[in-house]
Amino acid sequence: MRAQSSATASNQIAVTASNGPTGATGTSGTTAAGTLQATLGVVAFSLTFPATAWGLEGFGPWSLVAVRSVLAALIAGGCLLGLRVPVPTRRHWPGLAVVAAGVVVGFPLLSTLALETSTTAHAAVVVGLLPLTTALFSALRMGTRPSRTFWAAALAGAAAVAAFTVQQSGGALGTADVYLFGALLVCAAGYTEGGRLARVMPGWQVIGWALVLCLPLAVPAAALALSYEPLRLTAHSVAGLLWVAAGSQFFGLVVWYRGMAAIGIPKASQLQLAQPLLTLVWSVLLLGEQLTVAAPLTAAAVLVCIAVTQRARG
Repeated sequence: MRAQSSATASNQIAVTASNGPTGATGTSGTTAAGTLQATLGVVAFSLTFPATAWGLEGFGPWSLVAVRSVLAALIAGGCLLGLRVPVPTRRHWPGLAVVAAGVVVGFPLLSTLALETSTTAHAAVVVGLLPLTTALFSALRMGTRPSRTFWAAALAGAAAVAAFTVQQSGGALGTADVYLFGALLVCAAGYTEGGRLARVMPGWQVIGWALVLCLPLAVPAAALALSYEPLRLTAHSVAGLLWVAAGSQFFGLVVWYRGMAAIGIPKASQLQLAQPLLTLVWSVLLLGEQLTVAAPLTAAAVLVCIAVTQRARG
């Protein structure tokens, strides 16, 4: 199906969607490409928490979130301007506002506040539960009806990841968990709405316009936060900021929304079951955190669940 929004000019990276309610395509080639793109998004997202921990070494939480939004919006705005992308029609702006509130502002802010008092292992419980929450939001928002096998595998995978990450953190609950639960909800809403919009406009334009939408608020917020919070630029803090801005906030969401449009929101969301384990690997390599022997067992369980959800028919 050809994208029909005014935001999809012929020089754009168009998304091929299906006639079905989930957005999954009927061709194996497009499905494979969509799976690859969604997987690249998961890899990019898996670096978000370690990169945020690096960024917090030199920035305050509010400064880090505001500055990353400004940088990502400038990248997105430059791409939109350079390619002369038409402004989306009025009917798309409410959905873009949900994407902006969920993945541009809500999730980065709440997860960054959580990481001030939580380890990356504990914070990974959010992305462990995110696939199931996204599938639930998709069912409510778009009327998708995955099979019972799909739901059983999704619940099993989410339970395995949640048990592993909670065990890693010692099972402690605190203020960080409130932030993480809020981040989980707003991110799932943003993913669902972004996946829906990516069926009618290129995925990179979805996140691009959402970022630009936040720019008028992000610039004064960054100036205010930088004036109040201490700033100490180091190699780690700068690298962390650049990754969460360009890698997580822009590139990751571009390929993620394209992948969701190609294979459907429920199936794409289940690929994120591997994200907490990838985050833990990066945490060991980049932050020096230690893993328990439960890691390979959980990894095997998660891979089985991913295989089942990808084969289950909606």
